[in-house]
Amino acid sequence: MDTSLFAGLIRMHDSILFVVSSANKYLVFYLFDDCKRRLKDLLLQSDNRFCADCGAPDPKWASANIGVFICLKCCGVHRSLGTHISKVLSVTLDEWSADEIDAMTEVGGNSSANAIYEAFFPEGVSKPGPDSSYEERMRYIRSKYELQEFLKPSLRITSWKTSSSSLKSSFSTKLFDSFRIPSVSKNMEGMVEFIGLVKVKVKKGINLAIRDMMSSDPYVVLTLGKQTVQTTVVKSNLNPVWNEELMLSVPQDFGPIKLSVFDHDTFSADDIMGEAEIDIQPLITSAMAFGDPEMFGNMQIGKWLKSHDNALLDDSIINIVDGKVMQEISLKLQNVESGELEVELEWMPLDHV
Repeated sequence: MDTSLFAGLIRMHDSILFVVSSANKYLVFYLFDDCKRRLKDLLLQSDNRFCADCGAPDPKWASANIGVFICLKCCGVHRSLGTHISKVLSVTLDEWSADEIDAMTEVGGNSSANAIYEAFFPEGVSKPGPDSSYEERMRYIRSKYELQEFLKPSLRITSWKTSSSSLKSSFSTKLFDSFRIPSVSKNMEGMVEFIGLVKVKVKKGINLAIRDMMSSDPYVVLTLGKQTVQTTVVKSNLNPVWNEELMLSVPQDFGPIKLSVFDHDTFSADDIMGEAEIDIQPLITSAMAFGDPEMFGNMQIGKWLKSHDNALLDDSIINIVDGKVMQEISLKLQNVESGELEVELEWMPLDHV
């Protein structure tokens, strides 16, 4: 057999390997099985069986750059800080890269991380518990990771420089990256508990507006309450394909998701390329009316109707698909000369995350 032409699958030690040859040079790619096994091993550590911030049992979320496992309620606060401070990933829902697992492993677990982030407690400060309010969690988590109030004085970062968003292997570098402080409002009024999560898959843009000489460098920003998430920038493309999944926590008094498309500029402010609002009330109402979607087969359970006061191109159907509540949405961008956007929503209640 001519091995120079070989391309196949090999399974070794719970890892899948793709072996691809090119001119007798072989490239080997490790897929996600090994990452999942390593992540599971981390979760089995006794200190990782409880939320690093409030002590709630069985955390299903993690801050990949800080290196701690956290519960759903604390996860919502971490998301509000921004990914430059805390990059939140689901233990069960998200795909983890080898670098992200390496970063978590290097920290050593919740106890090791807390030995640094909670090394110096000011008098009168107490750690929140599993039943603490969102306001208590926000105050504590911001103090712990963003304001660095519990770090040993010698470890506190007093100046910040722009750095790569990729995870670094050095813990001191991760510590540096974790504490770049954004402008976050200190007004705690109106903070409420979350009722679930909505996963937004930004699929593609169609015939977007030109903002540079011949094209644009578009990216999408989603805002829900005080949370903001965004896609990557696609260079020089008026019909970009993202297929990126972004997660937003949904508070009790939720409003629409505000969607904006921008053209990235290096030397000036980014230009707006249109906007729209996504009403998530039909999705959540339909999901709650049917309860556990895993009890039903694939079926339509609701609809968001196109009207003159929304940005829908067509009626948006809400379906149960393989035990998940999903909604496909096509939007005509507003306040711009042209442009459409396709997104997909998935509703995840608290008891399913």
